[in-house]
Amino acid sequence: MNDTMSESRVVVETLHLRREFGDVVAVSDLSLSIRGGSIFGLLGPNGAGKSSAIKMLTTLMPPTSGTGLVAGFDIVRQASSVRRRIGYVPQLLSADGALTARENLTLSARLYGIPHRMRRQRIDETLSFMGLSDVANHLVRTYSGGMIRRLELAQAMLHTPEVLFLDEPTVGLDPLARHAVWERLMMLRKTSAATILLTTHDMEEADELCDTIAILHHGEMAISGSPAQLKGAIGPEATLEDVFARYAGGTIAEGGNYHDVRQTRRTAHRLG
Repeated sequence: MNDTMSESRVVVETLHLRREFGDVVAVSDLSLSIRGGSIFGLLGPNGAGKSSAIKMLTTLMPPTSGTGLVAGFDIVRQASSVRRRIGYVPQLLSADGALTARENLTLSARLYGIPHRMRRQRIDETLSFMGLSDVANHLVRTYSGGMIRRLELAQAMLHTPEVLFLDEPTVGLDPLARHAVWERLMMLRKTSAATILLTTHDMEEADELCDTIAILHHGEMAISGSPAQLKGAIGPEATLEDVFARYAGGTIAEGGNYHDVRQTRRTAHRLG
């Protein structure tokens, strides 16, 4: 854990954030604060509001009510300033399989407005950091699932964002690829000041990576704290699965609707 984390400023903050879709309330009342340099995990069963919360914080969807600040900027009134300071890796494919990794990153560099004189060095450093230098000029459609995910992380961090949002970063990956992604995320945490907010259904992933966890249930925060705190509050032998079962209403990732299942399977298929 970052020794200076408790002294760092809050970089993501929401107050009574709410999102409705007609009569359906996806997020009912979300208030949270995330300190700089930390890894924050947003957990919950399908339909708990995780994806809606991420979409609001990344300015992809406006809240119905409430406020949100990312890197000091309002997600509604200052959306363009927020977008310049974040990176986002969605579940769905964000790398172009018909291009090489270097070409994908060059396109990202242009979109992020990275000056031309800095692009090659920034791209080379990012490829090296993600362990992709040897395959930088190979078409992405020849990559394994873990390599694709690392490239997508490279795209999202190329412009050195203050906040990195990851939606199910290892869904569909085999254990070796999953651990390779974890390793890169932990290295990123050590070598940069980036704050990471991720959603996951993987309790081992949350326990391994996250400094703080918030569990959502029916669009509200049921509980938050460090993995150790949450497990300790239940008992000396408790696991995060036990915590999840108590506060998220029972089972892990067995609910959801057709859209949830289809999206997860599509992601698993394209990474597998």
